[in-house]
Amino acid sequence: MEKFTRIQGYAAPMPIANINTDMITPKYMLKWVTKTGLGWGLFREYRMRNDGSENPDFVLNQEPWRKSRLIVALENFGCGSSREHAPWALYDFGIRSIIAPSFADIFYNNCFKNSLLPVILSPEEVAAAMQEATAGRQISVDLPEQTVTLEDGRQFRFEVTGLRKHCLLHGLDDIGLTLQQAARIDQFEQDQRARQPWLYERACIS
Repeated sequence: MEKFTRIQGYAAPMPIANINTDMITPKYMLKWVTKTGLGWGLFREYRMRNDGSENPDFVLNQEPWRKSRLIVALENFGCGSSREHAPWALYDFGIRSIIAPSFADIFYNNCFKNSLLPVILSPEEVAAAMQEATAGRQISVDLPEQTVTLEDGRQFRFEVTGLRKHCLLHGLDDIGLTLQQAARIDQFEQDQRARQPWLYERACIS
């Protein structure tokens, strides 16, 4: 998993509440079983017209937000079904952080497992970030300092648990976090094998 420390870039303004996972990744994308190549489907039914051409009215098809690394949205971002394809598609497109007043719980948790940083700010702080994003000004998100900084110098602090911060800073998903304890796991297995060798014997079926 890619590490997250600090990013700076254009933030796509999406002044919409309740952006759900079906909007982020339509249901026909669920047949994909890999994390790569899903960026084409991000907000597919809003980014693209029926004939396959770009919808010029959608923010991610406009400059300077075409290569946005952040999104600023309203409350309850990521609601709906629990599909992990939503953070996969956001990451594959190049989005690394979403700023909003609140997130759906499952989506929020999935972000940390997929190199995305969901940032919760107050409605007033989100409104300030939205205004800057709409004006085409860049925003920076600093995980070590837990701050969001606007171009005019305004800075907002956000909260994140110690474990989630540790995992993002070191690029650890659940498997990577477990493998940090590989030496202790090996030692446990060796001790258990000595105490209870029958657990490691292959069953004989006649």
